[in-house]
Amino acid sequence: MAHHGNQPVGSLGGALDVVRRHPRALYGFTLRVSALTALLACAIVAGGFAQTWDTFEAVRDYADTNIANEDSYVAYADGGMPPLVRAGAVVSLLLLVLALLVLSVLHSAYALGDSHARRDGGPLTTRALWRRTRARLPAAFMVNALTGLAVAAIELTALMWWDLVERGKVPGVEPTPLHGTATPQYTLVGWVLPIAVGCLGPLLYFRLSLATAETVLEGRSPFVALYRSWVLTRRARRRVLGLGTLVTAAAVLVFTPARYAAAPLAHFAGLGMLWLSDDNVWITGVLVLILPTAVALLLLPPLVMPLVCAVFARLHGELRADEEAGRVAG
Repeated sequence: MAHHGNQPVGSLGGALDVVRRHPRALYGFTLRVSALTALLACAIVAGGFAQTWDTFEAVRDYADTNIANEDSYVAYADGGMPPLVRAGAVVSLLLLVLALLVLSVLHSAYALGDSHARRDGGPLTTRALWRRTRARLPAAFMVNALTGLAVAAIELTALMWWDLVERGKVPGVEPTPLHGTATPQYTLVGWVLPIAVGCLGPLLYFRLSLATAETVLEGRSPFVALYRSWVLTRRARRRVLGLGTLVTAAAVLVFTPARYAAAPLAHFAGLGMLWLSDDNVWITGVLVLILPTAVALLLLPPLVMPLVCAVFARLHGELRADEEAGRVAG
């Protein structure tokens, strides 16, 4: 049976070797996708601000009137919040669809690139890579959407359980007041259990991370591809967990400093929004609040996704080779 070792470093080195062999096709493709993603994301956010412009104006007028009359006021009162919540939900949904599409495109492209390199298929162009990616993109998108729904269901369950405990809805478990001494029951049921359930989300994602490669390279349906990913990773749980943890740590190490580094940009963007909105601090505050996170997220595709996608593409190829070797030996 073929053996590639249980060390994540081996798969990391192989994955990076694929990118080095086809840098123009793979990373050039990634840069194009990243640039298009940034444009579409900015357009979606700008559309959200344009849709809520009048609402923010009404919020400002309401606050200014109360301040002028020396009356107390509550931010976003007088019906200002519901339209903003609806617009935020639509923007969030569109951004989520865009994120799933980007994940599907990049995972598909790197799976094809790794397979091409394994067959020693010669030079690879960006045009050829896109043509092959586009052919299986709907199935890849469905795979990532189903994976996201499964992981989100686990995380939502953990959050809902934690919320039930905090609201005193779980019999026999009393929430601990602030600065109070937590009971063992509250610590176990209210914190340990939700955290344990929440940790199952990333584990499930790692186990299903090879499904995109399966549907793209093997032509499997989305549900069969998810099952095949589960089967392939069954005998390499530690390896999958190690690689998943490494690439997740890489994403965090890029996202966190990028978010802080974008703070000066948020300051200048806020000044621009104040000028554009005639000193509307409400809409400016929202922009300044979301901009650092938005910039950090947009930096992930060009800086982190090549490593993430290449690692899972290489892992899929190695586990498939192990499976084939086991069949021959059997």
